Amino acid sequence: MTTDPFWKTTSLEDMTQQQWESLCDGCGRCCLNKLEDWDTGEIAWTNVACRLLNSSSCRCSDYENRQAKVPECISLTPDAVRSIAWLPPSCGYRLVAEGRDLYWWHPLISLDPQTVHQAGVSVRDRTVPEEGMEPEDFENHIVDWPFEEVDE
Repeated sequence: MTTDPFWKTTSLEDMTQQQWESLCDGCGRCCLNKLEDWDTGEIAWTNVACRLLNSSSCRCSDYENRQAKVPECISLTPDAVRSIAWLPPSCGYRLVAEGRDLYWWHPLISLDPQTVHQAGVSVRDRTVPEEGMEPEDFENHIVDWPFEEVDE
């Protein structure tokens, strides 16, 4: 008898805190500054990291206090996941919300938190800090990341 994994049987709203947190693949892309074209809604990805992002671990250096330290940090909730256009198409939260399965490199599938980095999906050691940078300079740091498009 095979039991389906929790992300296939449990709604985002009904997940435990541990299940919810485990949906994060650790890519770090949600912690990058993005630019949105106000006319088209198109998102331009940058490699400019939030000041709290540890570029080696791709994790927040002060996760518990992030919103106090970075007021513009958006807390992911089921509703937010369904409405935020800038979540990467490869994001575990987004995939589950869309009824899709996780990629092979997601730690819940591979059972290894390093596979997201080995697959080249994470921002590990490929970012520049936002500290000291003017927001208008972010456009000089627009980059292409893997899995920017939903159909990849």
